[in-house]
Amino acid sequence: MNALFLAGGLGTRLKPITNELPKPMVPIMGKPLLERNIESLKRYGIDEIVLSTCYKSQKIEDYFGNGEKFGVKISYISEDEPLGTAGAIKNAQKFFDDTFLVFNGDILSDIDISDMLRFHNEKGALATIAVTEVLNPSAYGVIEHDDNDFITAFKEKPKPYESDSNLINAGIYIFEPELLDEIPESSVVSIERDTYPLLLQKGYKIAVYNKCSYWLDLGTPRKYMRAHKDILNGKLKIVSHDFKAKPNYISNTAKIHCNAKIFEPIYIGDNVEISDFAVVGPDAVLCDGSCVEAGARISESIVWDHVNVEREAYIKNSVVMSNCRVHKNSRAYNSILTADSNYSIAV
Repeated sequence: MNALFLAGGLGTRLKPITNELPKPMVPIMGKPLLERNIESLKRYGIDEIVLSTCYKSQKIEDYFGNGEKFGVKISYISEDEPLGTAGAIKNAQKFFDDTFLVFNGDILSDIDISDMLRFHNEKGALATIAVTEVLNPSAYGVIEHDDNDFITAFKEKPKPYESDSNLINAGIYIFEPELLDEIPESSVVSIERDTYPLLLQKGYKIAVYNKCSYWLDLGTPRKYMRAHKDILNGKLKIVSHDFKAKPNYISNTAKIHCNAKIFEPIYIGDNVEISDFAVVGPDAVLCDGSCVEAGARISESIVWDHVNVEREAYIKNSVVMSNCRVHKNSRAYNSILTADSNYSIAV
């Protein structure tokens, strides 16, 4: 089975993190989100991938190329102007002549693709939608289904009395190629608001798959930080390391001076240097090539590549983006630090 990633979003709510990066390239434990998701799909034998891009698409293509170094084959479809979720899927029609997977480019999930495919085939559905449960679905599009797990209605942002369902679209789909014939060409079309209701009206079977034990969209800085804390605390396993089994990852090229203090859980990437009397952790991520000088303290924070945290600086509950210099004796709480400016965030 081949997969299509919808990777063209602007990432507006994630700014300033996405000022210079498309959202699929935002690092998760030192690697782009999209790379983490490709790693997960490879476990299920999916090695042919189409990337539908729009915003800062060249940065995605420059990083992934043809996919060879990641063990997959990657093809690209780029939009000059966003066509909506269904429009982007239609745009990639030439790549799919059999059952295929569609994956929103801004989510993290532990979904079992093999089990979802088995379920899809058993149901004989034109489409299967993975769903996740939320406590308050009123801000989402809610999905209702019958006792046979076939969808009966889509309700956009219902009031509490308008639906008994708390299931929302998780942004992971399995489609039969015939579905593409129901999407108009070269049009701005939403799969959620336009295509799915149309398919129901025409009597097509759409199944609902409700087995995501972990799901998160990285729409805001708060959720971006939560994703890292969840991984560090073993709620979501990444391919390269299981923090539930071992609550630390420390690269063998990292240099940690003997009087530094490290508190788990923690991730320390390649060529990181932590000086004497620095204190790092818990719930800290230090990506490649960063330096933490003497007496500095970092906790509950994500530090990107090639950051210099100077003496006695204190960082808590913050994101420090690549190439930042955090000045000595400075304090950063609940902030996003960029190379040129600082931003406060709601957490």
